Amino acid sequence: MRSARPVGLLLSAAAVALWAYGMTTWQPLTEPLGPWSESLPGNNAYWARDLRFMAIMAVPLGLVLAGRGQVRWSGPAVVVGGCWVGADVAVDRADPIGLDATVLLAVAGYAVLGVVAALLLRWERAAPQTREPGTTPAADRRVLTGAACVAGVLTLVAAGIESPTDREPELNQGALATAALLVAVAVGTALAAAPARTRVRVGLAAGLTVVGLLGVGLVRAAAPGERLLPEAVLGAVLLTGVTVLAWDWPGGRPIWWHHALAALIALVGPLVFLVATAITMMMIPIGAAFTELAGNSPINAADSDLLVSLAGLLSGLGMAVLLARPSVEDRRQLR
Repeated sequence: MRSARPVGLLLSAAAVALWAYGMTTWQPLTEPLGPWSESLPGNNAYWARDLRFMAIMAVPLGLVLAGRGQVRWSGPAVVVGGCWVGADVAVDRADPIGLDATVLLAVAGYAVLGVVAALLLRWERAAPQTREPGTTPAADRRVLTGAACVAGVLTLVAAGIESPTDREPELNQGALATAALLVAVAVGTALAAAPARTRVRVGLAAGLTVVGLLGVGLVRAAAPGERLLPEAVLGAVLLTGVTVLAWDWPGGRPIWWHHALAALIALVGPLVFLVATAITMMMIPIGAAFTELAGNSPINAADSDLLVSLAGLLSGLGMAVLLARPSVEDRRQLR
């Protein structure tokens, strides 16, 4: 896919802007006034942190798309994402706020993204070419499909995120913006994983994007506590669409029973993984450690400090293991 590089870099740039805005505008809304607040925060109090972390995750996913799944891009992209989370904690501790801080963080983020992209482009050009022009090796296609699965599961987490009150208008704004970005990343990486970009696949990608965005809106429209079913349906549609876009079409059409099986996995798998990771994280105080490092008030002892963004990442990786198999043995005419 020739447009993979500019589209991937554009999506990463959008994620940087979303991260900067989340840090300086949404994060202060979630922090109690004063270091010794009489009312400690409860479940999902730091929703802005999770939305920000998911925006950070979209940066390396965009770089994976820009590199068309090549290891020389994917490996450094993961490192960049990890380092960015560490920098986020340090910036959060400084409590930046206001338009000037937003612009400063965005410029710094764009500088990092530009340097990383320039270094990766130079590395790619200096390396010997081992692929035929216009083709994507099976290993790279698996990486792209896996990235699409991760973005798809993160979309569910972003769309369904809640706060203790669910009254903040900024919560809906942040959830919609973050989920919309992740829908674009999921569809873009899935289309890049296809063995060939045809009009049919491009049309399906456009349709899946529209359906995904509508699904995100429907999830947010549901009342808190009643979003489980629309989230499951959105996950099934989005992840099944990823397989239709990314997997081979022997004879020029999908193997529908393969996608029917993928749909069943996509309906049940994300929720199972999310519940399992959430239970595990209740026993391992990862969220509390991040809260302490950022200098924020601890969560009330009666509640749990869960990093739902991390649960979404791990669940997405689990779905990638199940669904990132775009190639089939029957290699008749692939379209």
